[in-house]
Amino acid sequence: MMLIRYISQIGKYFLMLKEIFIKQTKWSVMKNLIFKEIDDLIINSMGIVCFISFFVGGVVSIQTALNLTNPLIPTYLIGFATRQSVILEFAPTFISVIMAGKMGSFITSSIGTMRVTEQIDALEVMGVNSLNYLVFPKIIALFLYPFLIGISMFLGVFGGWMAAVYGGFTSSESFITGVQLDFIPFHITYAFIKTIIFAMLLATIPSFHGYYMKGGALEVGKASTVSFVWTSVCIITSNYILTQLLLGA
Repeated sequence: MMLIRYISQIGKYFLMLKEIFIKQTKWSVMKNLIFKEIDDLIINSMGIVCFISFFVGGVVSIQTALNLTNPLIPTYLIGFATRQSVILEFAPTFISVIMAGKMGSFITSSIGTMRVTEQIDALEVMGVNSLNYLVFPKIIALFLYPFLIGISMFLGVFGGWMAAVYGGFTSSESFITGVQLDFIPFHITYAFIKTIIFAMLLATIPSFHGYYMKGGALEVGKASTVSFVWTSVCIITSNYILTQLLLGA
């Protein structure tokens, strides 16, 4: 019974995706909605992303330095390990899971509140495609999400450099040598491919849970929690699949 319910929900989700792109809202209205979503989802997330990236990059650097106990191991490996950790996993995946909590809860609660207060019904009565009106601007706004992840990558490595150099674990030259060591440009491409997929999940899964929720104010909170869990599960699962496809071959 539970399996049938999950399959039904997955089918409903893909039908929602189709509905988003038909009967478009006119551009003069959509343009303002997109700018509002960019402000709410991207600009308002920049502070927490910068803060977490800087300090987690520093922690990765310190942890690596503390584990290099053998004097024969060169200290430039601190820079190498920090770069690999931040670019491959921390920035695209860890930040996306955090954003599933911040962005996802905001999206679910805002759409869920519109459902509870019958604003979505009012849009439908006026002949507006409510899914296109509510979800499409979020998808377009989150095309800027890779920009946020690019900042996260830079600040993660910079935080690692600050922690390693000013913590006395290595010299600036040695750390930078490690950052440049065996650099594979495709790793950046891989990270941004993941980021675009995660952005789509961040825009649509919370919207799905908010749009189709039933009940009152209490259920809005429950829907936000459920959307965070499922968005995180989908991000981590797709991370595994994309890593296997793009790097495992």
